[in-house]
Amino acid sequence: MTSKLSSLLSAIKPLQIIGETDKNITSLESDSRKVEKDAMFVAVKGISNDGHKYIPMVASAHVGAIVCEELPSTLEKGITYIKVADSAEALGRLASAWYGYPSSKLSLVGVTGTNGKTTTATLLYEMARLEGFKAGLLSTVCNYVGDRPVPATHTTPDPLSLNELLAEMVAEGCEYAFMEVSSHSTAQKRVAGLKFKGGIFTNLTRDHLDYHGTVENYMNAKKAFFDMLPPDAFALTNADDKCGMYMVQNTKAKVYTYSLRTDADFKGRVLETRLDGTLMTLNGREVEVQFTGRFNAYNLTDVFGASILSGFDPEEVIVNMSRLVPVAGRFQPFISKDGVAAIVDYAHTPDALINVLDTIREIVGADGEIITVVGAGGNRDHGKRPMMAQEAACRSDFLFLTSDNPRNEDPDSIIMMMKEGLSGDELNRTECITDRREAIRAAVRKAKPGAVVLVAGKGHETYQEVCGVRHHFDDREEVKEAFELR
Repeated sequence: MTSKLSSLLSAIKPLQIIGETDKNITSLESDSRKVEKDAMFVAVKGISNDGHKYIPMVASAHVGAIVCEELPSTLEKGITYIKVADSAEALGRLASAWYGYPSSKLSLVGVTGTNGKTTTATLLYEMARLEGFKAGLLSTVCNYVGDRPVPATHTTPDPLSLNELLAEMVAEGCEYAFMEVSSHSTAQKRVAGLKFKGGIFTNLTRDHLDYHGTVENYMNAKKAFFDMLPPDAFALTNADDKCGMYMVQNTKAKVYTYSLRTDADFKGRVLETRLDGTLMTLNGREVEVQFTGRFNAYNLTDVFGASILSGFDPEEVIVNMSRLVPVAGRFQPFISKDGVAAIVDYAHTPDALINVLDTIREIVGADGEIITVVGAGGNRDHGKRPMMAQEAACRSDFLFLTSDNPRNEDPDSIIMMMKEGLSGDELNRTECITDRREAIRAAVRKAKPGAVVLVAGKGHETYQEVCGVRHHFDDREEVKEAFELR
């Protein structure tokens, strides 16, 4: 695959070009280890590394062009140097051009927010398929090119991988694509150059402050996605979230709202909640869905709205809402032979724990027993650790604090930070078991028939990351094994 340099440069706005532009480029790379002769290398400034320091090494490989924010002191003959204001944004736009602008050939809808991104994007993908269309999905759990699964490594892939996947969707005949848009991806300009048909905002609570520093920075990273939407796109926002209207205040897209509490373009209402489903209305139409809890009612209401805004038949959408099934590891129930229920959920923020535990309490009632197993990830926001423990403790009858991807931190230290959020009474109802497998088994042993055990934090994940190494671990498998040992 080759492309004219002059053609690629039409996708960006160079500040300065030194060298010939009428030449063929054989590949586009931001990883200096992958460059080859006649490639275009984009030097991106990252969090822990700066591609600019590899320019001399890349130049010695006889690349065709180098894109950078700062020109090197020595310019090698035969290489075209392109200076830009933001090389991360340039990479996104160049990646889109390299793969033939695939997003413009799809109805691409992005989903951003703290919680609900995976569920919303995945259900829209399934809705498109139920409506008879070929579609693609980019999500935390798994990417899909039509029916073909592609393992996911990031919530939002890097620009080259992202555009390559979108190009594969186009080649596969997909008409629609749905993707999660993380706050990291907007801050790092990974979605620059993409043309979106629509954007959805789910909600915003504290998360990723280890990266963004403040809630305001985190919020504005989410808002940046809506700021980039074109006038012919739709922006569907949660009118019940305090940040809902802020997200869309500067968007050029046509704004629509969804809500469970107030008047909106798309209105949901919960009539009855059970462990295996919910009876609700969507714009006044009654529908039985295979999801539990108000947080899922929000997800389903935005899916309903986005489906209609994407051009699907409203009557068919209502019928297909009842055919949608939950995403793996999102409020996924298991029942033991003697009547103990376990819920595996990805909840890993204070707000997500509140949502899940309030839903379980609504189902089991004031006298029902809830036992929660939860940890907090290593090398992430320390401030949310005591908050997570406190929210879990006050909504549970008993709490097990345990390990959850400690990464390069001491898991016992993480648990100690979580305990700081607990009162004396809550500590009396809490046990710390660092080994996650043993914590799950202890919770299941402690539960009486009719009780619900919540195993929170990992959801769909099939690994436990310790000292930078991933070991196989699946909460769903562990729950089933614990039931067998009861």
